[in-house]
Amino acid sequence: MTYDYDLFVIGGGSGGVRASRMAAAQGARVAVAEEYGFGGTCVIRGCIPKKLFVYASHFGEAFEDAFGFGWTVPTRKFDWATLVANKDKEIARLADLYRQNVMKSGAEIIMERAELLDVHTIHLKGSNRRVTSQYILIATGSRPSRDLGDCAGSEYVITSNEAFHLPHLPRRIVIAGGGYIAVEFANIFHGLGCETTLVYRGEKILRGFDEHMRDSLTEAMNNKGMRIVTRRTFHRVDKRGDEFFVLTDHGEILETDCVMAAIGRRPNTDGIGLEKAGVALGAKGEVLVDKYSRTNVEHIYAIGDVTDRLQLTPVAIHEAMAFVRTVFEKKQTPVDHELVPTAVFSQPEIATVGLSEEAALQKGHRIDVYLSKFRPLKHTLSGREERSLFKLVVDSDNGRILGCHIFGQDAAEIIQVVAIALKMRATKADFDATMALHPSAAEEIVTMRSKSYSKEPSPD
Repeated sequence: MTYDYDLFVIGGGSGGVRASRMAAAQGARVAVAEEYGFGGTCVIRGCIPKKLFVYASHFGEAFEDAFGFGWTVPTRKFDWATLVANKDKEIARLADLYRQNVMKSGAEIIMERAELLDVHTIHLKGSNRRVTSQYILIATGSRPSRDLGDCAGSEYVITSNEAFHLPHLPRRIVIAGGGYIAVEFANIFHGLGCETTLVYRGEKILRGFDEHMRDSLTEAMNNKGMRIVTRRTFHRVDKRGDEFFVLTDHGEILETDCVMAAIGRRPNTDGIGLEKAGVALGAKGEVLVDKYSRTNVEHIYAIGDVTDRLQLTPVAIHEAMAFVRTVFEKKQTPVDHELVPTAVFSQPEIATVGLSEEAALQKGHRIDVYLSKFRPLKHTLSGREERSLFKLVVDSDNGRILGCHIFGQDAAEIIQVVAIALKMRATKADFDATMALHPSAAEEIVTMRSKSYSKEPSPD
């Protein structure tokens, strides 16, 4: 059979764009369908705008810290509209750059919604056309979940999507959630001057992260004046005039000017015809794939958030490259989800790579743990009572570093380099043999000589 395309990509986010460009570079006839805008969640309503807002939220403390270094800062004034406008300008530039790069690769851009009709046929809704492709790649990403259970008044609740376009900065905000998105937005809004309350159903924020990191950030957020309410969920949200009243399942009433849900993300699989092609989905609506990102249908693949494996932009890009190598370069390349560095852009940051202490024990490792908690040099003059924490989890039997966890300023910048060392299976002896760079926070990684404690896995 002759197809219109060799590859048809549904979704113009980071994964879809990378796959289309690489496949086109191999001489494949490629089309990319995108109904909204190029760049996907990361560029348009995720990583990039979030990080710009994170930068903005840092200046309040920076102005305060400056006094200890001899600077006199005039009366501070923040303008939300200026931040949003400048953010939108940068996002538009990046989205256009993504689009141009796809065009330069030789792939065809189709700005329409695409839906599957069968294994090889796609319906383009805007132009009511049908096209065929030998291979189809699903890269439609994910969206914020609005599932607040039986909470009445959930229509008053915004998500991270709307948070980037609020008409004005609220004086008070209540955020539901305890994952990294909820924590990051709590720090953002607090840093911009909002009275911030975080409501989380669990016992402790940042489930899945190392316990020392979770505890350190909780303490820091409390010290900064953020309110963290755990073991609570939203029962009802009422609106009276311009105010909202959140009633928790324990009967507390929280008065606020804005209510936000950051309770996870859902794969974008609704209404794109996957059932017509026979593509299997998981319990959350995620596309089920094997280690090569192949679905249960031979010529249909899926990458990125829509598969609900690791919802991170670099992971989607890696999966795209592995897909192209497997399908178009004929080099079977499974995706590699081991030792993926991650960060929480809180204040201070958390960054981690490898196993947490708890995960290492669960996997049966005997471990030595090295901890270093200290006051950063900057704050000896700023006067801020803030502590950094560095942690190494080491295999007791062979000395290999299983995990590195950092809580402190620029943690994300440090962990990226550490990830290379762990990927090369570095040992504690390798770190000890590395010369320190002084004065820096990062030198703690190579100067921790005395282990804090050891642990053995449970016999169960």
